[in-house]
Amino acid sequence: MFQIIKHEQFSPITFMWEVLAPDLAKASEPGQFVMVRIREGGERIPLTIADYDVEKGTITLMIQAVGRSSNEMNDLKEGDYLLDLMGPLGIPSHIDRKDGRVVLVGGGLGVAPIYPQLRKYKETGNYTISIMGFRNEDLIFWADKFLKYSNEFHIATDDGSAGTKGFVTTVLDDVLQRNDDIVEVVAIGPLVMMKACAEVSRKYGIKTIVSLNTIMVDGIGMCGSCRVTVDGEVKFACVDGPDFDAHLVDWDELMVRQKRFDREESHAQDCWDKECRAKKKFEEGQ
Repeated sequence: MFQIIKHEQFSPITFMWEVLAPDLAKASEPGQFVMVRIREGGERIPLTIADYDVEKGTITLMIQAVGRSSNEMNDLKEGDYLLDLMGPLGIPSHIDRKDGRVVLVGGGLGVAPIYPQLRKYKETGNYTISIMGFRNEDLIFWADKFLKYSNEFHIATDDGSAGTKGFVTTVLDDVLQRNDDIVEVVAIGPLVMMKACAEVSRKYGIKTIVSLNTIMVDGIGMCGSCRVTVDGEVKFACVDGPDFDAHLVDWDELMVRQKRFDREESHAQDCWDKECRAKKKFEEGQ
């Protein structure tokens, strides 16, 4: 079992775990993910490794409570244990450029998994331009970590409460217009955001990499749920990725596939909400 040594809440639904897992920390590389199960009979959840510290023997996971399983995860506190933690899985991000100018774009929770890539690009000698996007200022996290490894740093918020008003694509388009020597764009976030970033960079002919971990289920290539068509060929995000060339991904097909479990997820969340209400009434003695 793996102990949660830190639980930090960033918003009512966004939280971070720092988990004690020395072997995992030693083996982890940017772009990889783990499979997490918190209890017997619980769902196995794929989570991208947001950070790892070999000296402390920890990995960092960022989670958004959007369904039953992730809400259960949010109830766990420091000192609690995870039943299973398997990984690292997936092909590490291919980062071998030196002295290049690279743009890294993180949207919402995608800010966390893009951080290890930002750090490695910077440490290998690249000029890094980072862009993070959130709905509003209250949801911003890890700006200090990004500043440390960014030559240029930008924030976009939907409501304009911090940085540029609008989406990350607004900032990305401006950055690409002003810099004719960008060699690569990396974007991680919701599918609609990554697709939009791909369309912006396509105009400039700049290689763009995206991470498709959001469509995974079992994480080991057995269920086939994370099928994605890339350049006309069927790939599996968990074993062939999660990183892919954004300009070769069939985004329309991918958008449809992401909705395949909407009904089941809605039902599970309804049941969870009812259980929470029943538990609260019991605790209040009603």
